[in-house]
Amino acid sequence: NLDLAVAKAFPRTRPDFADPLKSARGTSVATKTKRTMTVEMPPLKTARLGTCANTLTASIPPRAKNARDIRTILADVENLEGAERDRKLEKEVLMGNIPDFLRKLVPVQISGKTRDGRNTEIVLCVTPDYIAAGSNSEFVRLPFGLKSAMRIADRFNMELPTTRMVDHIFATAELHLAPSPMKPGDAMRTTKYFRIHNDKVEKQRRQAGAKDGMLIAGQKKDVVLTERLFNQQGRVAIYGWHRSNGRPIQPLSTVHGASYADY
Repeated sequence: NLDLAVAKAFPRTRPDFADPLKSARGTSVATKTKRTMTVEMPPLKTARLGTCANTLTASIPPRAKNARDIRTILADVENLEGAERDRKLEKEVLMGNIPDFLRKLVPVQISGKTRDGRNTEIVLCVTPDYIAAGSNSEFVRLPFGLKSAMRIADRFNMELPTTRMVDHIFATAELHLAPSPMKPGDAMRTTKYFRIHNDKVEKQRRQAGAKDGMLIAGQKKDVVLTERLFNQQGRVAIYGWHRSNGRPIQPLSTVHGASYADY
């Protein structure tokens, strides 16, 4: 899920993974420090506690009437993997070729204390499902490597989650889908594999009577942000895929390269 904390405006910094990232305004904002390259993000927008305004997804272009259908898109990347596949799929997403329900963010509330001991509440406005391409009637959830995932989030003025955010999203979800792992191996990274897995998830979702726009969890792992990435440049951090008991199948891992993505 692409997550947007909206309770309070604050600047953000994250590691820069070789390619200069673009802000929502389309300008490079990378600055160099002794420790690492960082990206200064624009301030987050604010919203009333417990609400997610439609304006928060204003950066997502409307889906064009002549947008390619998901079958054509997947046929185009059938034999591709990694960064090459990511670039083609990223282009579709950035053009707004996504189902409408992903544009309606869902509030996830977190309560806690600030460092100086004050009580505080934060609302994360999150997409109800993972990023997907296609129409309302036919779409497929898309796995991305870290660079493409961050570029999509940046363009839409959003943010990738942390592990704590993922846990709160799972706890808040209206529907928990049981994870449906497939046979491990090299085929995990293929387009065919993630298309098949998407069909499995959709079958589960329909059988549960879920409506489009309902916050669901348990169907995928998350690409997350973590401080580990500052010291492990060129890696991607993966976490989640919670079981029904709330425990993730995947502990936080940075073993894979930044362009890695599987089903």
